[in-house]
Amino acid sequence: MTTPASDANLGIYRHASVLLEGAVDTLVHDSEGVYVDGTFGRGGHSRLILERLGDAGRLLAIDRDPQAIAEAANIKDPRFAIEQAEFARLDEVASRHHLHGRLSGVLLDVGVSSPQLDDPERGFSFLRDGPLDMRMDPTQGQSAAEWLATASESDIAFVFKSYGEERYARRLARAVVARRKERAFERTGDLAEVIKTAHPAWEKGKHPATRAFQGLRIHVNGELDQLDAALAAALEALAPGGHLVVISFHSLEDRRVKRFIRDHVRGDTQLPRGMPLRDDQIPRRLEALGKACRPSAQEVDDNPRARSAVMRAARKRY
Repeated sequence: MTTPASDANLGIYRHASVLLEGAVDTLVHDSEGVYVDGTFGRGGHSRLILERLGDAGRLLAIDRDPQAIAEAANIKDPRFAIEQAEFARLDEVASRHHLHGRLSGVLLDVGVSSPQLDDPERGFSFLRDGPLDMRMDPTQGQSAAEWLATASESDIAFVFKSYGEERYARRLARAVVARRKERAFERTGDLAEVIKTAHPAWEKGKHPATRAFQGLRIHVNGELDQLDAALAAALEALAPGGHLVVISFHSLEDRRVKRFIRDHVRGDTQLPRGMPLRDDQIPRRLEALGKACRPSAQEVDDNPRARSAVMRAARKRY
């Protein structure tokens, strides 16, 4: 995830990557190794990884956002390559580059980036009016507007509650469906205003549409399923001794990452209960690299969006 500064004349969104130094320090343990940045974004982590690599090191980046792919064209380095793909297909992409089982490290910076949030035309933000899209790859799948036009009230409530952790999901879904009968939602500002009006309990310092928009975005992009698939793919693509580093930005993501690492550190989740095995016979595929890491106070001061970031890391054993 990134933090922006915009140039209104050029339409450019600059950024500072969250947990930049800590993530790259943990990831790059062999300067001649081969690494994957599974979420290129605007390239903050990728550029620092390249600085840490030797002449024989390589970096393969992945992103499904066409704007990220365009930004990557500015990196003129023979050690660097990028593919437009969902990070859930990381294993497939690595295989295509003959890197399956050979990666020294994989970095996943999960969620929406600040340039995406701050560009009204992408349709992610409830603060900036724009087309109600929310797709990380605008060429694929249904937009948020298209889904809201036909989804049932119960499905909308489910998305708001399960993915946005919105307490008043049913009430907000009812308001959305009632307004939809008059005219379809096409703009982010329109949807945000309906949710704002219907929400009975505003949280201090938080827009009342925050959770509903989060849930809608996660659903439109299939983000949690994508994360589960990416974690499994990364484990297979890593070489023994390779590092997995994941930065997440809300509890739904972090719980999945924490559970994935914990289960593969314990290694007994697929074994029949009561099977008599010695400890050294339990198939533990990961070992945790320290505890969860959060941004420093200074980084949060510089970038308030970093406040919820959590980084977890593990090393592949075999």
